[in-house]
Amino acid sequence: MFRCDMAKMKNKNGRWYFSRQVDLSVLVQIAFLAVLIVGTWVNLQKQLSLLQHDITSLLETQKQFQQRIEELNRLSITYEYRLRWLEKKMPEAENDKKAQKGS
Repeated sequence: MFRCDMAKMKNKNGRWYFSRQVDLSVLVQIAFLAVLIVGTWVNLQKQLSLLQHDITSLLETQKQFQQRIEELNRLSITYEYRLRWLEKKMPEAENDKKAQKGS
C-alpha cells in the first residue's frame, strides 16, 4: 500500500525535502506500541493498588503490635513494682518470724 520513504530528496528547485509516505506496517507498529503502553499502565495501576493494600495491612499490623508492646511494657512495670515491694517486705517478714521464734 503505502511506502515508508523518509530519505532526503531534492526537488526540481534544488531544495531538500522529506518524503511523507507512511507504510501500513509502521501504523500497525505504532498502534501496537500504544496498546503496549496502555497495557503497561493498567498493569502498573493494579500493582500499585496491591501495594497500597499490602502497606495498609502492614500498618494495621504494626499498630496492633505496638499496642501489644505497650501493654506488655505496662505489665512489666507493674510486676517490677510488685517484685520490689515483695523484696522490701521479705526481710521484715523474716525478722518477724525470728522474733516470734525467739519469744
